[in-house]
Amino acid sequence: MPQLYHLPVSPSCRTIRLLLGEKGIEPALFEERAWERREDFLRLNPAGEIPVLVEDDGLVVPGFWPLVEYLDEKYPNPSLLPTEAADRVEARRVADWFATKFAAEVSEPLIYEKVTKRFLSVSSGGGGPEMAVVRAALHNIRYHLDYVCYLMESRTWLAGDEISIADLVAAAHFSCLDYVGDVPWRQYESAKEWYVRIKSRPAFRTLLADHVAGMPPPRAYADLDF
Repeated sequence: MPQLYHLPVSPSCRTIRLLLGEKGIEPALFEERAWERREDFLRLNPAGEIPVLVEDDGLVVPGFWPLVEYLDEKYPNPSLLPTEAADRVEARRVADWFATKFAAEVSEPLIYEKVTKRFLSVSSGGGGPEMAVVRAALHNIRYHLDYVCYLMESRTWLAGDEISIADLVAAAHFSCLDYVGDVPWRQYESAKEWYVRIKSRPAFRTLLADHVAGMPPPRAYADLDF
C-alpha cells in the first residue's frame, strides 16, 4: 500500500488524495507537521514540504506538481487531463490559478492564521489569528467565487465538459476553507452547484471524514446537500 505523508487541512495534500481516489488507489495516510522538520521526513524530501508519496517498491515522489504528473503517468486510467492539447492547456491553466493565485490570496493566509498557528509555539509565530490578514483573504475569496461562477456559465466542469485536475485542485482548496467555515456558498449558486457535484464523488469521502484535533468542522461540512 502506498504511503502518503500529508496534513488534513492542506490543499496540495487534499488534491493528491482526490487524485489517488479518482484512480482507485487508497494510500496509508501519515500526518506530517512539516514545520517540525523531522530528520526521517527530511530524508524523504530535503525540501521539507508535503505531500510526499512512498510507493510499495520504495520510490519516493516528493512535492505537489511532481506527484500530479507522476500519478497521471503511472496510473493513466482514468486520466485527469483532457485528450486534446488545447484542452490540456486550459485544465493546467485553471489548476494553476487555484494552486498559485488562489493559494496566495486566500487559502494560504486563512489556513495559516486559523489552523497552522494553533500548533506553533509563540516563538515560532503561533497564537491567535491576525484578523487583518483573515479579513483580506475573506474579501479575496469572493473574487474567486465570481470567477468560478463565470467559468460555469459555459462549461460543465471548470476546464471543460469533463472533470479534470482543475476541478480537483480547486475543490481541494475550497474544501479546506469549508472546514473552517469560510466559504459563502449561498451567495454563489453556480459555484455551490459545482462543489456539490464534486463533493458527492466517492474520492471525496475520506476528506469529509477528516478531523483536526480541537477544531471540529462546521455541522454542514460533511453534508452532500448543504
